[in-house]
Amino acid sequence: MSTAPFSGQLMNLEEFFALGEEFPYRNAELQEGRLILNSAVPLHQRAIFGLMRQLADQLPEGWEVLSQSDVILEREFPPTVRQPDVLVTTTATVDSIKKLEAQHVRLAVEVLSPGTKRVDRVLKPVEYAEAGIPHYWVIDLDPPLSLAAYHLAPAFEAYQEAPAVTGEFLTREPFPLRLDLDRLARR
Repeated sequence: MSTAPFSGQLMNLEEFFALGEEFPYRNAELQEGRLILNSAVPLHQRAIFGLMRQLADQLPEGWEVLSQSDVILEREFPPTVRQPDVLVTTTATVDSIKKLEAQHVRLAVEVLSPGTKRVDRVLKPVEYAEAGIPHYWVIDLDPPLSLAAYHLAPAFEAYQEAPAVTGEFLTREPFPLRLDLDRLARR
């Protein structure tokens, strides 16, 4: 295992991916070459699992929901690799691609944690929009549990944010979906 992430030097993609699955902090991201270590509280994990179940039951044929998969947003040095809490991509991509890139992701979702709120609300919308991910959702578990949906406005190369929704989230984009948001925090 490389010691580069702890030396203070910026990492490249090869060094990041060389950390491998055995790396003790596999929930790591690479932000402009800097290793960012993440961890999740149990309620956060419950919400991710609940969202994945609801999405999996409603996605059209040929689409899949994944959790915490590496997505390369920027290959050029210093690179950026994020792990959305939940993402939607095609079955063909899952079957054929070893490393996901932004163009493979139709929807990225982040569930806010106390240590990630600013990054998920301020930095990631910019990164995901610049990378071309068409849809981004942010779920806030603080009462009342809410979902803010962003969609890419190509003319502006930025996201437009819809007002946060509580209770039930209905959408036609990127797919016709109905989500019971309150179920995300319940077993």
